[in-house]
Amino acid sequence: MRWSPLIVAVLLMVCSAELLAESSWRVGSDFAVITPEKSMWMAGYAARTKPSEGVASNLYAKAVVLEDRQGNRAAIVTLDLISVQRQLRDRVAKQIEERYQIPADAVMLNCSHTHCGPVVRSPETVITDVDPEKVRQAVEYGQKLERVIVELIGGAIEKAVPSGISFHRARAAFAMNRRLPTESGFRNSPNPDGPVDHDVPVLKITNSEGQLTTILFGYACHNTTLSFYEFCGDYAGFAQTELERAHPGAVAMFVMGCGGDQNPYPRRTLDLAMTHGKTLATAVEAALETPAISINGPLDAEMRHVEVTYADPPKREELESRLQSGNKYEQQHAQRLLHQLDTEGHLRSSYSTLVQTFSFGKNGLALIALPGETVVDYSLRLKQEFSHRPVWVAGYSNDVFAYVPSERVLAEGGYEGGGALIYFTAVLHPGPFAPGIEKAIVDSVHESLKH
Repeated sequence: MRWSPLIVAVLLMVCSAELLAESSWRVGSDFAVITPEKSMWMAGYAARTKPSEGVASNLYAKAVVLEDRQGNRAAIVTLDLISVQRQLRDRVAKQIEERYQIPADAVMLNCSHTHCGPVVRSPETVITDVDPEKVRQAVEYGQKLERVIVELIGGAIEKAVPSGISFHRARAAFAMNRRLPTESGFRNSPNPDGPVDHDVPVLKITNSEGQLTTILFGYACHNTTLSFYEFCGDYAGFAQTELERAHPGAVAMFVMGCGGDQNPYPRRTLDLAMTHGKTLATAVEAALETPAISINGPLDAEMRHVEVTYADPPKREELESRLQSGNKYEQQHAQRLLHQLDTEGHLRSSYSTLVQTFSFGKNGLALIALPGETVVDYSLRLKQEFSHRPVWVAGYSNDVFAYVPSERVLAEGGYEGGGALIYFTAVLHPGPFAPGIEKAIVDSVHESLKH
């Protein structure tokens, strides 16, 4: 068959248009090992009695920088750590804006919430009744982490190439609700009848030659398979390793979802953590086989400050009575609140946190980054309320300051409903949040995405 010059010209124009559409972004990613070089105290379990004793797998910081045709840029950083504090995030975002002209509101930090990583602290939030050596290590690690993150963004920008982005989804089922109702209240145990979000959202990023360069994927589940004294990324770390092994040259980045009330089951062994990691990686591979939703621009990022209020704070007499409690953590919490009363004259009545959104075109993908240890109700609700567009809801982003209960969980009480607040030391919480916390956060998302 002979092709006429006109047909050839038309075909070339169509192919060129397709390639241009597929490469309508510039994207680069980079990574760095952030495993502590020495033994130090680990985060995640209040009952730990000693520092780390080795490394089961390395911890990583990873960054991807996205730039649309109009020059709008955003940076997403994933960390194999239990949390980051608001102050650390703000300092990093400011430096990134100054050095690389990426707006601070377009910088997202997400933590995998592994319970086998180091304690991280900002100098502003040091608790004076904690072992000074433990504090020194945590502050020094945090300061080094800031430098690493800023440099990573620079590395990702240098590696940026024309790219195409597509959105995919699959499912994985090892997460289970952990709020079991009993006659004495809600207990931290497997609840097969509780709400879950088994979605595995995936962003697939390829270069102009169609090669896979970066995979962002998420899941809503605590990284608590393990509780030993070795540094390890838990199931999320193993999932990233599996994907990078299967796709040489690609950077795999785990984004933690709204897993505040979800645990991996079964758990407690390294083999199980590796199994869950392989399960999640397999789900990502399955997602990559599903029909692609093309991600187009323009890219719009917005950060909102949301004020969440506490319930009526305890009186001095109540705090003094807690000093006689048999629970040492309740005693320590009461002592800190009494100290705050003595030095400041009052307890905190509210807390200002961050809600971030990324919109990829009008009614295109919405990536919603919520703060704190958000429970699964948030992702289920937001995906339903924005069902007219693809939605990815992340928790544990930018400011992991406390458990963030839904109205349901707040009314039910229990660990995520307020009982866990005595264990948080980066922010001194006087007690449970007041009703309305879910509305304040969800309303903020709607305000950001309505345009």
